[in-house]
Amino acid sequence: MTLLEAKQNQAQAPSSELIEFDRVAKVYRAADGRPVRAVDSVSGTISKGEFVSILGPSGCGKSTLMMMLAGLLRPTEGEVRFKGRTVTGPQEGFGIVFQDAVLFPWRDVLANVKLPSEVLGLSSAAQDRRARQMIELVGLAGFETKYPHELSGGMQQRVSIARALSLDPSLLVMDEPFGALDAMTREQMNLELQRISLETGATVVFVTHSIAEAAFLSDRVFVMSGRPSTVREIVPVDIPRPRRIEQMNTDEFGRYVTHLRGLLDAKGEM
Repeated sequence: MTLLEAKQNQAQAPSSELIEFDRVAKVYRAADGRPVRAVDSVSGTISKGEFVSILGPSGCGKSTLMMMLAGLLRPTEGEVRFKGRTVTGPQEGFGIVFQDAVLFPWRDVLANVKLPSEVLGLSSAAQDRRARQMIELVGLAGFETKYPHELSGGMQQRVSIARALSLDPSLLVMDEPFGALDAMTREQMNLELQRISLETGATVVFVTHSIAEAAFLSDRVFVMSGRPSTVREIVPVDIPRPRRIEQMNTDEFGRYVTHLRGLLDAKGEM
């Protein structure tokens, strides 16, 4: 797979892809009024059920692209489409997980996970049932009455993931969710996320600057260039699932890591 390509004909039959980027760009204004191009003409698609990582150096615009996908930022140029419709704001069917867990400290685990259902006015019985299912899915059964300050960083992120999954999203968008965790906890969370994605079948878009993490988790890796960022190459990872942490020590895995690092090093960007 090579660079993402723009759609050639807008009149063609509707795409079967879940997500489409159509020449998406984002331009900010600097303090002195000068335009700063953060993301430049990204085009491509993501299929239903895929796990795609957006990999790139710090400050390259990965999170900006994710925010446009999630409907939290409007593109300056081009458009993002979800199920064929232009994304103009936050979408029903999206679950979002940020680097910080963003839990309400006065609500226990169960109440934090139930929050999206409460906002939508679902019945108390449905809220409770779904929240408990998601808490069990992320491995926190028995912690329903604990408060955020009683949980480790990894456990707090599990709560955040459970909350994002509580409305059975079609798309799970994750912006460097494990970046603040120690190495051992991060590996464990990678295994848990792999398990959860396989069990739920959700489409996942995962932003990271960790080469090994991207290679371990992804069906495909979108490698971003430096700012103004575009997609340098899409790298498919053809390692059967489920994957084990021990596979990171194999020659096969090493070849993927070496290739990804070479793309990022191409212009001294790492």
